[in-house]
Amino acid sequence: MKNSIKNVAAIVLVAFMTFSFTTIEGDKKEIKVEDSKVVWKGYKVTGEHEGLITLKSGHLNFKEEKLVGGSFVINMSTITVTDLEGEYKGKLEGHLKSDDFFGVEKFPTSTLNFTKVKSTGKNTYQVTGDITIKGITESVTFNLSVNGNKANAALKIDRSKFDVRYGSTSFFDDLKDKAIYDQFDIIVDLKF
Repeated sequence: MKNSIKNVAAIVLVAFMTFSFTTIEGDKKEIKVEDSKVVWKGYKVTGEHEGLITLKSGHLNFKEEKLVGGSFVINMSTITVTDLEGEYKGKLEGHLKSDDFFGVEKFPTSTLNFTKVKSTGKNTYQVTGDITIKGITESVTFNLSVNGNKANAALKIDRSKFDVRYGSTSFFDDLKDKAIYDQFDIIVDLKF
């Protein structure tokens, strides 16, 4: 009888300790990468360019239907240009993948990991996360909204923080009309 009581006490103690120190992840929703869309827009003195890039994987975490976290991996080799055709399209895509910009051969993926999620209204959130591009990690804050099994967000990213130097006035003087602005936009439509 004493052994039975000791065994039960030990089991209760182990269970209590396990639940006390275990983080509850919540409901993890995998992103349907084939149904999701990531648009990039870059700006220069003489105009702008835009295109697409594909998610490799991603998920959002919910607890009691509230967003609490998320993580994404972007396949950098999928950078495409949608506002040009033919030779110019191919040249710009190649240049964006080169070491002048994102160095895709050495850095085939970029990541975004949520570090803080704050509710700002019904189904809207302010998200802070660590974004890693070219092996450099910086913090970024953006707004994200969730509607059913969809989420969308718009991010502004300063490429100079990730050592993306080509045509940047942060690194080079006298670029005049050849300057490319440091900030670019990422517009994300997710399905999960």
